[in-house]
Amino acid sequence: MTTEFDLGALLAERGAERYELHAKHLNPQLPRMLHTIGFDKVYERAEGAHFFDADGNDHLDMLAGFGVMGLGRHHPVVRKALHDVLDLGLADLTRFDCQPLPGLLAERLLAHSPHLDRVFFGNSGTEAVETALKFARYATGRPRVLYCDHAFHGLTTGALSVNGESGFRDGFAPLLPDTAVPLGDLDALARELKKGDVAALIVEPIQGKGVHEAPPGYLRGAQELLRRHKALLIADEVQTGLGRTGDFYAYQHEDGVEPDLVCVAKALSGGYVPVGATLGKDWIFKKVYSSMDRVLVHSASFGSGAQAMACGLAVLSVMENEQIVAGVRTTGELLKSRLTALIGKYELLADVRGRGLMIGIEFGRPTSMKLRGRWAMLQAARKGLFAQMVVVPLLQRHRILTQVSGDHLEVIKLIPPLIIDEADVDRFVDAFTAVMDDAHSGGGLMWDFGKTLIKQAVANR
Repeated sequence: MTTEFDLGALLAERGAERYELHAKHLNPQLPRMLHTIGFDKVYERAEGAHFFDADGNDHLDMLAGFGVMGLGRHHPVVRKALHDVLDLGLADLTRFDCQPLPGLLAERLLAHSPHLDRVFFGNSGTEAVETALKFARYATGRPRVLYCDHAFHGLTTGALSVNGESGFRDGFAPLLPDTAVPLGDLDALARELKKGDVAALIVEPIQGKGVHEAPPGYLRGAQELLRRHKALLIADEVQTGLGRTGDFYAYQHEDGVEPDLVCVAKALSGGYVPVGATLGKDWIFKKVYSSMDRVLVHSASFGSGAQAMACGLAVLSVMENEQIVAGVRTTGELLKSRLTALIGKYELLADVRGRGLMIGIEFGRPTSMKLRGRWAMLQAARKGLFAQMVVVPLLQRHRILTQVSGDHLEVIKLIPPLIIDEADVDRFVDAFTAVMDDAHSGGGLMWDFGKTLIKQAVANR
């Protein structure tokens, strides 16, 4: 008996129900939030760094699916690799053989990762972090992992234990015995290491929340302290890795840094099949997998699946052949320099920071009396509302998708596809300038929308 299934027909019949279906069967707060801020758009298709609605209008993507779409959507090389692997009909995930694709992807990934020797493939960034935490604790025989204030490493229980935002942790205790230290504070790190029970420090070279970069010399200094105390350095490159910051990994911006474990995911998927990878030193893997009895002591049901491996291989091929990392350095510097030049023009614009195509735009208290009053009104209702006031008109008026960098933060984070070009930079800067002009004007639609956000914030208290 042949089963017929027509996905296109199903979407044509019921695609218009997308928000109702989500509200009924999935997270009920997501469609509510999207309706409130006017983000309840209907996108019909996507290509590269652009979405298209039913009328053919294009929307510039400066979010990249939280960094997943490093090469944009539907890159032809990655798409062909996925078609190829499906057409090959491989004997995948037998669990009792060694397929070639995982080894080939590990080999290619390690070629970009000096001082690392082996790879474990999972299915996500948070799973890559969970793997690193387990491996570090087992390899050192110690229970405690240090993390930095305001860090974000994922939302599963182990990764949540090293999450530096209380809003994500509240209500999920007890968690693992982990301790926060300030990013950049080597003295605080040394005090914790002296207690003798620390397995590792996990750190984002550039924090996603707020886009805060580790101070110069911090990673190298932390590495020296950790080695002195026989603890490990874990670099979380889930968002910053694979070219995002203008080097293959963000930790490579600082000479002499050689993490013991590195977590990657997001962009490695090509935007198609979830994949995460934990790279580490040979001795760590050999200690975890110390005998045939321990061959499955850490594994993942879908880890090393052929489709994910094919996408990963295609992504690395594109990055190498199209010189993606060099392009990120050029485009990122152009975008950052043009935004930095606006700081003196707009009193509400406090800072522009970041590396490559991971840029934070921070807003701050203005100097003029009229703007100060409006700023104070927003801050009293809920910190972060002004950044949201910028994000919304960027989408609604200029068809550019961005995000606020974190809850209660007056920071917009730009993490566009790594393939954006100078025309995309011009489009974003022109739109951002128009929005800031409106914010600094005597009236403006932005402040009218701000009143709506204030009412919503007060109602949610």
